[in-house]
Amino acid sequence: MTLTKRKKNKTDLRNDLGISSSTLAKMTAGEFVALKVIAQICKYLDYSIEEVVQFEYINDASN
Repeated sequence: MTLTKRKKNKTDLRNDLGISSSTLAKMTAGEFVALKVIAQICKYLDYSIEEVVQFEYINDASN
C-alpha cells in the first residue's frame, strides 16, 4: 500500500491533513471520496494520482 511505502498510516492522514474518520472509512471500503481529499493525500505523500487511485468501472444497470 502507498501509505506504508512512505511510513505513514491512516492516523497520520487524519492528524496531519485533517481528513475525517468517516472519509478514511469510505476510502478503506472503496467508496467515493472528494477529489480534493485525494489531491491532499497525493501532495502529502508526494505521489501522482495514478499511484494513489485505482479506478474501476462498475456495470450499473441504473445508469
